Formats: sequence, C-alpha cells, structure tokens
Amino acid sequence: MASESRLYVFSQESKDQLRKFRLGTSRASTPNAVIYMIDKTILEIKQDDDKTTYKSLEEIGDDLPDHSPRFILLSYPMTLPSGRMTAPYVLIYYLPVTCNAELRMLYAGAKELMRNTAEVGKVLEIDSADDLEEIPEKLGAA
Repeated sequence: MASESRLYVFSQESKDQLRKFRLGTSRASTPNAVIYMIDKTILEIKQDDDKTTYKSLEEIGDDLPDHSPRFILLSYPMTLPSGRMTAPYVLIYYLPVTCNAELRMLYAGAKELMRNTAEVGKVLEIDSADDLEEIPEKLGAA
C-alpha cells in the first residue's frame, strides 16, 4: 500500500460521487466538471463545499480560489481532427503560484491518489484560472 493512501482518505460518499460523475459524463454532449479539495484538518479529499457541477471552463475559473490548490475533474466532449467524437476524462491539478508551501506539499502528496481513485486518463497542471482557456487545445480539440 502506498504511503499517500494512508495519509489521505476518501469517504465512501466521495468515492460514490467520483464513480457517479465518471459514469454519468462518459456519454455527455456538454462539458462537465467538479472541483475537489483537501480538508486540512482530517486530510480528506472531498468535493468542494458547493457540490456544483460546472458546464463551462469559464464557470470553473470564476470559482477557483486565488491562493489555494484544487483538483478539477473534467469530462470534455469534443470532435477530433479526424472527425471522431470523444470525451476525455481528465484531472486538472490547479496549483496557483501564490499558494503557500504547506498547501503545495499537501496537494502534491495527494495528486497520484486522486488520479488513481478518480480513474482519469490524463493529468493536466495549471497555475492560473486563465490557463483553463488552453484546455481544449491541450486535449487536441479540432
């Protein structure tokens, strides 16, 4: 068992939410995203307090904190240059340059556990909400 899995925890409710989101967005025709955070007191990785499912990258950017990292799960339906439809399921690791070293370490230690538990295909790292605009390009959208 990896050390990060002993340090950080997911409640059964959070695991169920992750699974429901992954399965529910696999065939969606619009983007869907949820934001996850780490509760520093009990080291639990859980959905951000408002439990919102975002439908656009702009909405996500509006709700990201300026000085605290977050994990964003994103299902982004798009058409590939070949004309084929796809919906990549990715983890966006948001690490603003202004966050303190303690939070950087806290989230860095949980990144692989979040990736494995959410069963994402790819991890993208960004350091500002403005970087969300580049996500379609990074995913290879036509």
